[in-house]
Amino acid sequence: MNLKIQAPDFPLTDGLRQHISSRLAHALNNGRDVVTHIVVRLSDVNGLRGDEDKCCRIEVRLKGAPTLTVEDIQGDLDVAIDRAAERIGRALDRHLARQRDFPMMACARQQAPPEESP
Repeated sequence: MNLKIQAPDFPLTDGLRQHISSRLAHALNNGRDVVTHIVVRLSDVNGLRGDEDKCCRIEVRLKGAPTLTVEDIQGDLDVAIDRAAERIGRALDRHLARQRDFPMMACARQQAPPEESP
């Protein structure tokens, strides 16, 4: 897994980097072999105005599949990270379950329909 963390509005400390890494490792454990890149973007939506404005956006790029993306906004950055990591883990689990339960659906879409006989 290639993890990239972008945090222009926050100081990216070793503790924050470790927290993100451990939460994602736990959440994405089931899909370790299909995940190619992970991009985490942390931002402060409202700036100095306050409110629930810490945003964590996680993009997970998969082998041969569309990118999975989740975003969570909370007042506490750690809570936003935790919730976004949980949600991306569930999204990956759903994606893998669909692939496992319906493997022929992807192949059937790529093949041309059979011609009818007279």
